Amino acid sequence: MSIHRPRCILDVRQSMAVRYPSADDIAEMRARGYDSSVIDEASELSKRREILEQLKEKIRVAFAGVRLGSGVGLREAQAIDDYANDETRARYREIDEKDDWQAICATDLNECNSSLSFFDAEGMRFHLPAYLIADLNGDYGFGMSYHLTQCPDERFSLLSAPQARVLREYLCFIEDEPDYAFDREHIRRALEEYWIA
Repeated sequence: MSIHRPRCILDVRQSMAVRYPSADDIAEMRARGYDSSVIDEASELSKRREILEQLKEKIRVAFAGVRLGSGVGLREAQAIDDYANDETRARYREIDEKDDWQAICATDLNECNSSLSFFDAEGMRFHLPAYLIADLNGDYGFGMSYHLTQCPDERFSLLSAPQARVLREYLCFIEDEPDYAFDREHIRRALEEYWIA
């Protein structure tokens, strides 16, 4: 049996960036003669887009250079979830990305959504930024709030102070997102009790 990496297909749900107009979108609205109240509303929404883009860059900077090391890999975690034997787990680990979390495509993250429950601290630190950015791009279809709010544990113990801060910023951002409306109570509690500024 051979294991292969599927092609990336990035069309899971609407991107948060699409939800918030860019400066070019607003310029086009003006050129097309949109009502000023619509343009004003779009201008307000565009501020949220700027925050979103800044947050993604902060995640990239905070996790720059993080490698998997001896941590549990993305597909290896799937083998653990499946109670696979050591040989299968080793084969899955062989194909796992170990050096550049930005090389992990959203399709792989979606296929391995349960991996978040089976990472060790090194595996979580390595994969977390890929999941966060995929979620902010609208490319991750399962949401991140459960793992960050209802079961924060030793898997997050290796996060540096800047990484923990950017994770807090991520939670503050998604707290106001429509996709996370049902999770707001859990997000708020985690911000007050676990991901403290």
